[in-house]
Amino acid sequence: MGCCLTSWFSKKKTALSISTTEVEYVSAGKACQQALWMKQALIDYGVRLDDIPIMYDNKGAIDLSKNPVQHSRTKYIEIRHHFLHHNFQKGNISIEKVTSEDNIADILTKPLKREPFNYLLLGLGMMEQID
Repeated sequence: MGCCLTSWFSKKKTALSISTTEVEYVSAGKACQQALWMKQALIDYGVRLDDIPIMYDNKGAIDLSKNPVQHSRTKYIEIRHHFLHHNFQKGNISIEKVTSEDNIADILTKPLKREPFNYLLLGLGMMEQID
């Protein structure tokens, strides 16, 4: 998106979740999988990256990825979903907070008013200036 390599998909949820933090954590793990796949694909073109920043807007998922504490709402997360935490610990990725106003992915997932929509179009590089 804009000047960044991006993978995006939408899929109907197949599992039951107890909390929104769990849903966001699993979703961030899927983003991590895609980012690491793209990192590996870029090696074929001679491009090597140290760590990949995962930009995320959910504080609970970010905190859980950095320190997967046992909590009543998170203790039932399946071990396979801790892929995000594992890669964060190994240094393959970094996780950075992005504010909702600056989250370019929102243009793909939320109905927006004209001003925020145009602002995100600028961020995508699809507009040069706002009329």
